[in-house]
Amino acid sequence: MNFRSTLSTKNSSLTKAAVLILLSAFTIADGYAQKTKWPGSIAGKSKQDTTAKTAEIKKSNLKKFSEVIPAGTKADGGLFNIYKVDQKYYYEIPDSLLGREMLVVTRFTQTPVALKESRAQYGGEMINNQVWKWERRDKQIFIRVPSYTYVADASSDLHQALENSNALPILAVFDIKAFSSNGKGVLIDITDFYNGDIPGMSLPEGLKKTYKISGIDNTRSYVDTVKSFPQNVEVKTVKTYRSPELPADKSVGAMTFGLNTSMVLLPKEPMKARTENKRIGYFTERQLDFSVSDKHVTPTAYIQRWRLEPKDEAAYSRGELVEPKKQIVYYIDPATPKKWVPFLIQGVNDWNTAFEAAGFKNAIVAKEAPTAQEDPEFSTEDARYSVIRYFASSTENAYGPRIADPRSGEIMESHIGWYHNVMSLLRSWFFVQTAAINPAARGTEISDAQMGQLVRFVSSHEVGHTLGLLHNFGSSAAFPVDSLRSKTFTAKYGTAPSIMDYARFNYIAQPGDGITEIYPKIGAYDQFAIKFGYTYFPAQQSAKEEKKVLDAMIMKKSKDPVYFYGKQGSIDPRAQSEDLGDNAMKASTYGIENLKRILPNIEKWTYEPGKELEDANDLYYEVIRQYRRYVNHVVSNISGLQEDVKTVDEPGAVYSYTPKAKQQQAIAFLNKQVFTTPNWLLNKSMMARVDYGVVNNRIMEMQNQVLTSLLETYGFARMIDDEVKNGNNAYTVTNLLTDLRVAIFANETPDVFKRALQRAYADRLGVLLKLDKPVVESSYAIMGITPYNPNSSDMRLLVRAELKKLNANVKALQVTATTLLIKSHYEDLADRINKILNPKI
Repeated sequence: MNFRSTLSTKNSSLTKAAVLILLSAFTIADGYAQKTKWPGSIAGKSKQDTTAKTAEIKKSNLKKFSEVIPAGTKADGGLFNIYKVDQKYYYEIPDSLLGREMLVVTRFTQTPVALKESRAQYGGEMINNQVWKWERRDKQIFIRVPSYTYVADASSDLHQALENSNALPILAVFDIKAFSSNGKGVLIDITDFYNGDIPGMSLPEGLKKTYKISGIDNTRSYVDTVKSFPQNVEVKTVKTYRSPELPADKSVGAMTFGLNTSMVLLPKEPMKARTENKRIGYFTERQLDFSVSDKHVTPTAYIQRWRLEPKDEAAYSRGELVEPKKQIVYYIDPATPKKWVPFLIQGVNDWNTAFEAAGFKNAIVAKEAPTAQEDPEFSTEDARYSVIRYFASSTENAYGPRIADPRSGEIMESHIGWYHNVMSLLRSWFFVQTAAINPAARGTEISDAQMGQLVRFVSSHEVGHTLGLLHNFGSSAAFPVDSLRSKTFTAKYGTAPSIMDYARFNYIAQPGDGITEIYPKIGAYDQFAIKFGYTYFPAQQSAKEEKKVLDAMIMKKSKDPVYFYGKQGSIDPRAQSEDLGDNAMKASTYGIENLKRILPNIEKWTYEPGKELEDANDLYYEVIRQYRRYVNHVVSNISGLQEDVKTVDEPGAVYSYTPKAKQQQAIAFLNKQVFTTPNWLLNKSMMARVDYGVVNNRIMEMQNQVLTSLLETYGFARMIDDEVKNGNNAYTVTNLLTDLRVAIFANETPDVFKRALQRAYADRLGVLLKLDKPVVESSYAIMGITPYNPNSSDMRLLVRAELKKLNANVKALQVTATTLLIKSHYEDLADRINKILNPKI
């Protein structure tokens, strides 16, 4: 999924999250497909009925094939025969393919210059995918779009009931122009269809909205090429849309896009689906199955994975490593700078060690795309090929999507997106996380060899997504913090057991530790996850039998933290982005010590004669951002709720709060590193060189943000819940408020930052006191949006009590104030608190 440390780095017309939601809507049960039979369709009639119907239509006024397609017209043979006559394109659809599912993927081939930063705006990026069925009714051909959200086995009593409430929408209708000369197919004109603005083959709605696109201009749009291959048809179009809000030259009044639509025949028999296990992170196809139980609807989920089958099943069953019948192959975009190609290839090939855990050798490979001379039919948009696409973009990102058969989860292809400016992001991270111990991270430019290793790491991460793997943000918590300061440990294990974590570079290691291996690598969890997803079982072994074996395999590792899966978006403090080690307070302290070493050396370590200070400016603010990451890792421990998936047979808690001692450790860290002014960030020498009057405000905003995160209703709700369940063993709201007040209102002369923090504390308590809208229970609770009702909760009582204590504290400080400014500050603060407690005054 997205390489940046956000849920969605690029929000746009079609984000990666939106693609995943769309894919998850298409699912089906293991080993069978919905068999909706429509009146008049070839799929729903006997051979005798079809023959009679065809004979009847032949008597009508349809033209002969030769009247539509002149003699001598060359057919482009393949899945469908394609004919071009007088700028019109025709499909000849054989009867044998009517009713077959086909996966349809539409991608950009070209986009206008200067589009606003948004997903799906570069050549090669996907717009949409659908499943189509071509069906015939009388003199017409329909395209229907099946949904696999709801399923029932054809033998189930509920199958017909489900069909009755699951009508497949009709995407398009075509008049039959003629029958095939052999009588075993139909001819339709598809020119206007592909040249039109068809849902699923059009611009994303977000893009249309951004640029106020009013519609397609058919006079400036056309079908460029239509090519047929044995398993797919590729259609390239050029489409012009009317728009008053153009990204560049507004005088044109329109923007033009190049699109490619791939239609790929899905297997007649879907691959045997594999049921998910919540202790391993895979993308899934989700459904509601009406045939599992006659008493209720059963939600099921099948993992997305490539079809890997051994060439030699006998050798595989003996435990020998066996090559697959069909390798997973990725092609490198010809537009990729040549110096990065070997590293992108290595990033792909590195996964072979993981596939060996599943019994396969040489399972995956990356190759340079063939030239036009080597293969004139090859296209990077062709859905038969998986490609690492290189985008000339200022976006600092990369991402790894996959297109899967919605009936089984079988991955059909992937187009990894690689934005050129991800190198800038990597360089910044590499500097602020490792420059204190790693001279190779210093300098205005890091070497190509060094950057190549960073490219390799990102390539491996994104390929992991295209193999079906989700982020595992909990992986890095398996390693003790001090182990990451060990040369031998890091040389063997890297920074985390999974490259699918956002465990970047080793920011924990200190000067003198001698650490040389500072990168993440494909680790034990990745190997185990591939073993779970790709171990081959004979065809005669049912999905239920497979599940039993795989579940037992996972149970054996369930108590080993190396194999822990922490899902993205969880409030489990072990599952965080950009963190390392099993103790955020200890790890972040080491990280800050390294930032203190880096900050005063930024200019020295990036010196280049005559160079302007832009680089030093960027890295100074990158240090501040990295510091905030370390701080936020600690904040997550306050009111944190751990989740350990268990079966009914396993004893112990599934949900457990962060131990009180660890929460106290977190507050002590924040009081020292945040609420005590971090003067080391206010480096006078650096500020004189690059600060234009914003650093002070950024520090205040950071302190305020941390304070707000701590004084937040969802966290309070969990802390009250913790106290109900665990009594004196819980870290309570009162404990938190007392610890904060003692630190923020220490008996000292407050500087400008501490004064702002004291005001923010009082103001935030005032906000909490006024809240009266309940947050209802929802599925988002496990992501931190915990339900609460301020009207019935003790929350207001606790806040009011704290405000009264604070009021007394402030009045005492006012008496001891030694300067007019400080005295005025406490007078103002006392007035604020009084108005909060007595709003009618």
